[in-house]
Amino acid sequence: MSKLVERIVSDPKICSGKPCIKGTRIPVHIILDLLAAGEIFEGINKAYPNITDEDIRACLNYASILADEEAGVTA
Repeated sequence: MSKLVERIVSDPKICSGKPCIKGTRIPVHIILDLLAAGEIFEGINKAYPNITDEDIRACLNYASILADEEAGVTA
């Protein structure tokens, strides 16, 4: 699980510091938005050929970690 988190980086010089997939300028939220809209890994890989299934899983893992930190917040 920690290996997945290492694929997500935040650098103030890249995408205004938004979390991105390491080695890209692809923000995590873009991948999560695509998944939420029903896109499958294959479609995301086609749209962003420089990322892997592991990168997509890392985005999901990152979101899971954030959601766990926010536990207790009511919607």
